[in-house]
Amino acid sequence: MVNCCCGLLTATKEPVPLKAVDVEVTVRDHVATVAATLLYENKEQSPIEAVFIFPLPGDAAVCHFSAKIGQSEVVAEVREKQKAREEYDDALTRGQQAFLLEESEQSPDVFSLSVGSLPPGESASIRLEYVTELAVQADDGLRFCLPAVLNPRYQPLGSDGGAGTTRFIPGTSVPASLVPYSLSLCASVCSPRPITKVESNCSLDPVQYLNQQQTQAAVKLAAGHKFDRDVELLLYYKDSHLPTAVVEAGRASVKPGSLMGDPVVMVSLYPEFPPAVMSLMTKSGEFLFVIDRSGSMSSPMSNADSSQIRIDSAKETLLLLLKSLPIGCYFNIYSFGSSFTHIFPQSVVYSQQTMDEALKVIEDLQADMGGTEILEPLKHIFKQPCIPSQPRQLFVFTDGEVSNTKAVIDVVKRNSGSHRCFSFGIGMGASTALINGLAKEGRGHAQFISGADRMQSKVMQSLRFALQPAVVDISVTWDVPAGVSVTPLTPPIINLFQGQRSLIYAQLTGEVSGDAEGCVTVKYSLAEHPTQNQLKFSLKPTEDTGLTAHRLGARTLIRSLEAEANEQGDLSDQVNAKEMVVEVSVQSGVSSSLTAFIAVNKGNGKALQGPLLRRNVRAPIMKMCGKMAPRAMAMAMASCPPLLMANCSNFMRSSCSSSGMVEMDYGGIHFSRADLAIPAPRDPMLQLISLQRASGSWLLESALAAVFGRTLKDVEVATPASVSPEVWATVLAVVWLHGFKKDAQEEWEFLAMKAVSWLHGEKVPCITECVEAGNVLLGCQVEESSMGM
Repeated sequence: MVNCCCGLLTATKEPVPLKAVDVEVTVRDHVATVAATLLYENKEQSPIEAVFIFPLPGDAAVCHFSAKIGQSEVVAEVREKQKAREEYDDALTRGQQAFLLEESEQSPDVFSLSVGSLPPGESASIRLEYVTELAVQADDGLRFCLPAVLNPRYQPLGSDGGAGTTRFIPGTSVPASLVPYSLSLCASVCSPRPITKVESNCSLDPVQYLNQQQTQAAVKLAAGHKFDRDVELLLYYKDSHLPTAVVEAGRASVKPGSLMGDPVVMVSLYPEFPPAVMSLMTKSGEFLFVIDRSGSMSSPMSNADSSQIRIDSAKETLLLLLKSLPIGCYFNIYSFGSSFTHIFPQSVVYSQQTMDEALKVIEDLQADMGGTEILEPLKHIFKQPCIPSQPRQLFVFTDGEVSNTKAVIDVVKRNSGSHRCFSFGIGMGASTALINGLAKEGRGHAQFISGADRMQSKVMQSLRFALQPAVVDISVTWDVPAGVSVTPLTPPIINLFQGQRSLIYAQLTGEVSGDAEGCVTVKYSLAEHPTQNQLKFSLKPTEDTGLTAHRLGARTLIRSLEAEANEQGDLSDQVNAKEMVVEVSVQSGVSSSLTAFIAVNKGNGKALQGPLLRRNVRAPIMKMCGKMAPRAMAMAMASCPPLLMANCSNFMRSSCSSSGMVEMDYGGIHFSRADLAIPAPRDPMLQLISLQRASGSWLLESALAAVFGRTLKDVEVATPASVSPEVWATVLAVVWLHGFKKDAQEEWEFLAMKAVSWLHGEKVPCITECVEAGNVLLGCQVEESSMGM
């Protein structure tokens, strides 16, 4: 069996210098401030330079970086990136301690931290802070995620990944459970509304409420936490859909008239569409499902022994989506890896025949297409002409491990006028920058599925959004007192969805009296119905907020300017946009792709002695589940490029035992054909869904009766008089879903609506009698009114 070395190792196999990570999270309503402290220790005989590549949320605004060596502390400043690198290299040449924190130029959710000239036997405590918005989940919870995983980012052939412009090194990865640094995390939560509950995918100590109103709480990870997964916190507030506005005072030491000197308002809106309009679910559309079939999709969703393989979860979700599509729409399914394929040459009308053809292909889908080159299939899709009166809806499923994130997002943005993009990040380590960027620029919605999450429920929420009438002609207007001006920091809103939060940031300039009020109005058209949402708020700034709104506003402005700098067009406009990115980043102290944090400890001026050794701290990857099928492992092997496989020759070995049984070691995890378990029986609900016809009906057959736990003869005997077998089967299926799968209604809601619509079309005269007979046969008590009959 091969032992796999991990972490930062010296020539004598000394342990990694990163010893511990301590994280403090402060949540105010829907915004989190995160302070992470990393403790390094050099146990070598020479000074070292340690390089640690790690993930952060793609929408995070990194706003503080400092280092403490011994009793001295040095606080980093933001500089233009090339100048920061030169200052860092000069400091190392002089033998001084230096620290460099920079964002990847290819993806804003990957950072590199260089710790230079750490003396022998010395420790360094490094602190970085960032602020981030909390994403709203399907059940109205707010999600905070601390990424524990940096998956290797796939580099497409012919892409230089910014070579020559970046000093980023490829992260060397090991199973996260073997990374020898520890994690501690505590969080304090404050909300204007009561906190109803706090959940996590990790073990927590009991939540402590700090006041009777339960608007303040403290929570921390239980002792003994292994950093083998993303740490997720789900926060639930009472009346979480109420709109809010916070006006934050500027920094007192900064002159008014600048971004950091003026107040900034942060508005949180939850659009509520008129019920009459919401009932107008569209019956048309071109639905394109784009499925990642790279080798990494053969990994499990999480580290739990019972965790489902990613590609299998995606296949089940495709089944549910196909059964839920409205009759008369168009669809197609794309698969991508190192290349891409599609089921049909072009999108086809949704019918029983085309659905059956697609389901046959889906059944055989495997994670066997190599790398993760998502750019080319997207380019191909956008070259296809749109179908008149069929709005294009793009659903992208990927574990998000690509290095050309910005190029992928850019092609979606350039074609945003012809489609909406709904993106899904699968498993731990999915790039938040990619998933959120696709949805933002594609006027859609992003979802992340990891751990014990069911992909199906989150995907069906996005299908619900896709079937909503598109919101158009969105405008934001401000009403403020004379003498006060508003400078938007947020780019124009391009999409709105029922019940989903929209955040707006703006700078307020001018004198404001103590009781003055402002008003923001969002106007839009929904299904040709003019609609507006309005919020009045006090202009009196709040104090002691840590400049959170300012930094998030600056981050939003920086991302918008970065997009302008990368757009094709006038060169002078690009140069001006880049200069403004640097200016806003330096002024606000918030990171960007064109700047970096640099700190130099000049100390007593004495140069450190000895050669400088460079050490790369390995980033953790999700460990392979010990019960992962050898077939899935073999597909992962097949997806590796030859050069990578050559480098992995000491990591993965296979041999034949005397019994002729193939055995395999994968990073110390042992497999044999005996591990290939008998496939588990199919979930009854999935079996029921697979039997539904495109029209929405079910046929009366033995497979359907088996779902009910009955024989076909039992079901046939119970058929009410003068009721056709197809009507009877369809009523039974709907009754069974309502009676036994009510907790999963958000997954089957659309296909049940299709079934009821089909029954209405059949003009069944004795529907009440059918429902009653179905209750008797199945042993449940479902009321006809609850089924929409």
